[in-house]
Amino acid sequence: MKKILLLIISMFFIGCDDLNNTPTRQVEMFFNKYQTLDKEVLDDLNDVVAIESAFNTEQREKYREIVKSNYQKLMYKVKDEEINGNNAVVTVEIEVVDYSSIVKDANKYLEEHEEEFMVDNVYDEDKFTDYKLDKLKDAKTMVKYTLKLNLTKVNNNWVLDELDSTDIEKINGMYM
Repeated sequence: MKKILLLIISMFFIGCDDLNNTPTRQVEMFFNKYQTLDKEVLDDLNDVVAIESAFNTEQREKYREIVKSNYQKLMYKVKDEEINGNNAVVTVEIEVVDYSSIVKDANKYLEEHEEEFMVDNVYDEDKFTDYKLDKLKDAKTMVKYTLKLNLTKVNNNWVLDELDSTDIEKINGMYM
């Protein structure tokens, strides 16, 4: 009896692993990491923010919180999965906060109102960065993008290929 129970339990766990070993499931797990602010996602975010030379310490923290908020708001819907041998393409529609239009509008505002960002007749980059971050923080408009994510089967497991810069910009709401 114990052998049968052990066999059933082991088959259950093997079966669960197989359920996660599909291209679609790997893409779902990938986006879930963003939504739940997985440690790996936060580590990557911290690395990117740490090297951003345009921000001071306070601005880095504000930007980090803005991005984290966007990740939590990220919505996705898998539209299609195509498997061809050891390669797959999963088409997914994502919805994220539209930060690109905020940045574009802020830059246009700067062109038209540069005097607002002057200190002692000198342009103050920090003042403009604070303005832009405040606008990003208040952003509410969402935008949809379609991504075609490539996966490769490695050692019998589906692995998401490295994303290109365009897909990363879309996930971050910064695609222009």
